[in-house]
Formats: sequence, C-alpha cells, structure tokens
Amino acid sequence: MNIQVLPEHKLSSVAPLKQCNVEKKEVELILVKDQNGVQYTSSSIIPTPGCHAGPPGSASEEDREIWGKKLDFLLSVIGFAVDLANVWRFPYLCYKNGGGAFLIPYILFLVIAGMPLFYMELALGQYNREGAATVWKICPVFKGVGYTVILIALYVGFYYNVIIAWSLHYLFSSMTSELPWLRCDNAWNSQNCTDPKTINGSIIGNGTSYAKYKITPAAEYYERGVLHLHESKGIQDLGLPRWELTLCLVVVVFILYFSLWKGVKSSGKVRTWATTSTGIFSSSCRHISTFWSQTFRVWIDAATQIFYSLGAGFGVLIAFASYNKFDNNCYRDALLTSTVNCITSFLSGFAIFSVLGYMAFKHGVNIEDVATEGAGLVFIIYPEAISTLPGSTFWAIVFFIMLLTLGIDSAMGGMEAVLTGLTDDFKILKRNRKLFTFATAFGTFLFALLCTTNGGIYVLTLLDKYAAGTSILFAVLIEAIGVSWFYGVDRFSEDVERMMGFKPGLYWRLCWKFVSPAFLLFVVIASTLTSSGLNYDDYTFPDWSNVIGWGVAMSSMLFVPIYAMYKFFSVPGTLREVSIKTAFEHLKHKNTRNLLSKSCLAE
Repeated sequence: MNIQVLPEHKLSSVAPLKQCNVEKKEVELILVKDQNGVQYTSSSIIPTPGCHAGPPGSASEEDREIWGKKLDFLLSVIGFAVDLANVWRFPYLCYKNGGGAFLIPYILFLVIAGMPLFYMELALGQYNREGAATVWKICPVFKGVGYTVILIALYVGFYYNVIIAWSLHYLFSSMTSELPWLRCDNAWNSQNCTDPKTINGSIIGNGTSYAKYKITPAAEYYERGVLHLHESKGIQDLGLPRWELTLCLVVVVFILYFSLWKGVKSSGKVRTWATTSTGIFSSSCRHISTFWSQTFRVWIDAATQIFYSLGAGFGVLIAFASYNKFDNNCYRDALLTSTVNCITSFLSGFAIFSVLGYMAFKHGVNIEDVATEGAGLVFIIYPEAISTLPGSTFWAIVFFIMLLTLGIDSAMGGMEAVLTGLTDDFKILKRNRKLFTFATAFGTFLFALLCTTNGGIYVLTLLDKYAAGTSILFAVLIEAIGVSWFYGVDRFSEDVERMMGFKPGLYWRLCWKFVSPAFLLFVVIASTLTSSGLNYDDYTFPDWSNVIGWGVAMSSMLFVPIYAMYKFFSVPGTLREVSIKTAFEHLKHKNTRNLLSKSCLAE
C-alpha cells in the first residue's frame, strides 16, 4: 500500500479497516484534519462488492450497532416525523391561512428547503456514523451545535412526555361504559357547566368561539378533571404534582426506558405509528377551499410548519442514520419518509375537519368557531365529538391509542438523539448504556413533574414556546452553514458518492449551499420579529416568566459560540492564524479542495 507522506511533517495515520478477502483494492488518500500543526492523512480501501468499508476515520460496521431491518429505520424516521403536530397544528394552519392557498408555500418550502435539509442530515449521520455532537469531527469548531440540539431534545422531553401522559390518562378514562366528559354531574364540574346539547350560536354570542367556551363537560374534564387548572392562580402558583398524572408519566417513562436501553435493534421493533380514521366527509372540502391570500403571515406559518413537521435539527435524523449500513440509499429514504410525513399531515386535515364540520353543524355555528389548534383540539373538541357517536367508548379508545403511539414514537426519537449523541462522545456512557438510559429517563421524569402540578400547563406552555423555538432554528442554521460552507458542499457530495455510488445532483447542491441557509435565515428572522408575549387563553404570563423562557432558549444556543471560542483559543497561535488565513483564502479560491478543512479547528 502506497501512502503519501506530507513533506513538512512526514506523519500519517491509517484508520483500521474491516478485513476481507479481495484480490483488487483501490486506495484513495483523504485529508482528515490538522492538529497542532501536524497534518494527518488516511487511506480508505474501497473493496469489491460484498465487503463494505466505512468512512475515513470512523468505526467499521463491526464496531457500531446497525438496524435489525431496513423497515425498522424507515418506521423510526416516519414515527418521529409524524407526531402530534400533524394532527393538532397542520390542519388548523391550513384552514386559517386559506386552505388550498396554504399548500402552495407549504409544498414550495418542502421542495426547496425541507427535503434538502432532511437529506443532508441523513447523509451526514450515515457517512460519519456518529451522533449529533461527534459528527462534527468533519469541522470540530462547530461541535457546539451538536450539544445545542442534544440539550434542546432533552428540554422537549421534559414536557412532551407529559402530553403523552395526558393521552394515557384519557385512554384509561375511556374504558368505561359512559365517557366521563359526557355529562355535567361529575365531582370536577362547576356550577356553570352546560350540557352541549343546549349550546347553539345564539347562546354563545358576544363573539366568543365555541373552542373558547370552557364550560362544556369536555372542556371542564380537561381543565378541571385532568389538569386541575382551577386550583392554580398562575405560573407562580403551581402546587403539588397530581398523583394520577404522575402515575401515567411513570408508565410513559418506563415504556421509553425499556424501548431504548438495549439500542436501536430493540427500539426498532417497538416503534409503531398509526393513522387517523376518516371522519364524516361533510365539510372536508372546506379543508381544500382556496382563498389565495398570500400574506407574510401565511409564508411564515408555512415555513415554520414544514421545518417542525420534518423534524430536522433535533439530532434525531443524524442519530438514526448513523446506525444504517454504510452503503444504504439514504437519498431514497429521505424522499420517501418526508413525502409520507407531508401526505399524513394532509390526510389528517380531512379527518380533523370532518369532525369540526360535524361539531359546527351540531351547534349551529360557523366552522371557524370550533376550529382551534393544540391541546384544545385533541383533548376537548375531538373527545366531545367522539362522545356523540354510536360506540363512543370504542372510538375514544382507538383515538387515544393513536395519540399515544404518535407521541411515544416522537419521544423515543428525541431521547435516542440524546443517548446516541452523548454515548458517542463519552465512551464511558456507551459502556454503561443501560444505566445512562435510566438516568436520562429518570431525569426527564423529575423535571416533567413540574408539568403535572395544578399549574403545570403554564410550565408546559412556557417550555413549548422557548425550549425548541428560536433556539432550534438557530441551531439548524449554523448546522447548514457549517456543512455547506465550512466543510464544503463538494466534499460533502463526495462523501455521498462514496456511500451510494453517485453524487447529489446540481439541484441538491444549490439548495444546500444557498437556498436552505437562506430559508433558515428567513425563518429565524421572521419568527423573532413576529414573536409576542406568552399567553394561555385569557391568562397573560408575567414578565419574569418570559425572561426565564429566554434563559432556557439561550442556555442551549450559547453552546455554539462558547465551544467555538474554546476551540479557537485552545490551539497554538500559529495554527489559529493559519486557520483564519485559509478561511479567507477560500472566499477567493472556492474550488480549492481542502482549504475549508484546514480552517475548521481540529481536535
């Protein structure tokens, strides 16, 4: 084997490769990194078919666990992407922004930004076979981005698991001959509780929408019977955790732990995803009616929805793809899974608005009076509609099993991103994965207890707005810049070619380098400019709670500049000067292959 030795330092390292009996091998030299003024090279052996070598410097397939079946990977990605937002957010946004008119910017952003980012993360994880943090061995100065997304995924687990616990609570409560939110004669009902059969448009009046009419049996069961919100005066008055929700949360955490403790081979077998059952077709066409109002708000909603719907930037796609075989066709996977996710969102709109149309007709109000998003849709409006159907107990059980599976799939993805990201970075955690998985699950349980108190919905609302809002948009923006401009689109395309035998087309390269970063910058700026104070129905959060919220957001975002500064000042001054110089040289010589590699401060 002939290995080129750089004349200045005459040092090289060869990454260990999987042994296989082949007669002819090709040898390719690839510059890996600069460290303390010493340049390292590695040779990668490209064997004949039947033997697969990993990327330069990475662990071979013998050293890293892989998915038991290809289907496990596909269902895991789809299960993560298709979550509760597909049910309670997309249909409402589509209706609010003009029905069919909303689909134009939505599909546009899917094609020019959503799919390219989805494809990029799958290829990045599969080639480097690392989690969200250590995948930045390609350009270590950006490793702080990995820690940012890991912390965000952890924050999301604090409150997302509680929403799953609500679904489990409703599931248990549905296993009765009569659903508990059907009447007003329960212990939790107030004196103002009104039988929904007597409610119509003339009774509501005063411009109050039915969705905000919180004295129906279903609304009171949610806020008074489950959350006990009436016993809290605000976020400053949380109270103690409710034992019913705490037990449901314990069950959810145990499900997550036993699904993840052995790695992806076991977790892939328990990931399932469900689709909504179709409702009555009346008023479904309202979902695709065309108002064609192309306002700034419409485009912002479309951009943010496609981003959050696909789930790029949470470190989950990178973690899942890192367990693929090296030559897996992640290009086809990206197209398939992102398309399935968006089709599921569209189909859920028919199911949701079938029910909303039925509710509007039943109470003699306009559909906009019952249209809402978030928890109010799936825990108030939908349960009330189910309670009026023949065989309501059966349909309620089916509906809440669907919510449970949607939530569990996404929660497992988020926790896997944390586990993979940190175990790849700290080998002691990998050697003790079961213990670390338990510690992570138990830690999220302890923090989630805040959301099971009387005022827990206020904590959940705060975390939902700030934990994965601007911070995750910022993280993905830096990620896209790091891959496309510092590591380089050309080198990244060559990595894809080594895996699949073909380079990404010009369209994908242009999207990665220009369109996707511009899209993310637009979303970050737009979401910041349109951000408003925190509210829950008629309750306005105090100013200090918004300060805490921004503190949560900044706690994750600060990893990016802090780690970059650490890497910048932890290397000798000579190498630091060279790194800055080569970064500027790249702007003048964009076709120089390894300049950006040199400008990324290596570990």
